[in-house]
Amino acid sequence: VQLQASGGGLVQAGGSLRLSCAASRRIFSENGMGWYRQALGKQRELVAAFTYGGSTNYADSVKGRFTISRDNENLTVYLQMNSLKPEDTAVYYCRAFRGGNYYWGRGTQVTVSS
Repeated sequence: VQLQASGGGLVQAGGSLRLSCAASRRIFSENGMGWYRQALGKQRELVAAFTYGGSTNYADSVKGRFTISRDNENLTVYLQMNSLKPEDTAVYYCRAFRGGNYYWGRGTQVTVSS
């Protein structure tokens, strides 16, 4: 398994979750890691990602609530999600971009109850 996401679950609105994604050394890239999500019946969308140059990019809907971080030594990327809303309910996917290729993890379900 090249990307293994974990940390999803059921949480009440206003609560927090922390997602983790462990990557293999072959595909981990400091500036190529990101999180996407796909809600039922909707297209997959960017949540947060590192970009080349060392900056981060967030979807407008999560700015100020979600934080992406990484542990380069342990080849892991995290997504801290605070002040969760029911509209954050989705399957969250970890993505790596390296060598011109995209790699996707299996996804972890996040459900936010109102």
